[in-house]
Amino acid sequence: MNATEQLAAWIAEEETIAERLNAGPGPGLARPEQLAGKTGLEMMEAMLRAEIPYAAIAKTLDFSLISVAPGRAVFQGTPLPRHLNPLGTIHGGWFATLLDSALGCAVHTMMPTGRAYTTAELGVNLVKALTPKVPRVRAEGKVIHCGRQLATAEARLVGADGTLYAHATTTCLVFDIPPRRE
Repeated sequence: MNATEQLAAWIAEEETIAERLNAGPGPGLARPEQLAGKTGLEMMEAMLRAEIPYAAIAKTLDFSLISVAPGRAVFQGTPLPRHLNPLGTIHGGWFATLLDSALGCAVHTMMPTGRAYTTAELGVNLVKALTPKVPRVRAEGKVIHCGRQLATAEARLVGADGTLYAHATTTCLVFDIPPRRE
């Protein structure tokens, strides 16, 4: 598949997902009873099916969850003029947020019921400038290790033509979800 065909496929997939998500609850927070008894993967899959809200930051920064599988999460983003830094390229915070989402959600897919995680360290390497001339990029996060206390993952941010724009790693702390106070 050439870059033009790849981009068309990415956009079509994004439109299908956006239609489903827009018909659901939209951005926000899931209620505790919506998450009770679910693994991290089940939560992410419910989000993609628009059964529970998705993270509002995705709407704010023009990116969306595309797919999840055990130890893997893919996000797609649209770099827009409102994401530019004063030098005329996409702000590093946009790169970092998109990559952090892919990394964290990849780790989230590995959480059993009653377990959660938080980012302890995020390292981002920007290797090529990005401008709104690039219509879409994808961040694919993959878990390297998921243990009882720590999880690590890596992600790459690429264009439809395969150009690498950034790569990142994370270390997450894994813990038991504290019981709810009534």
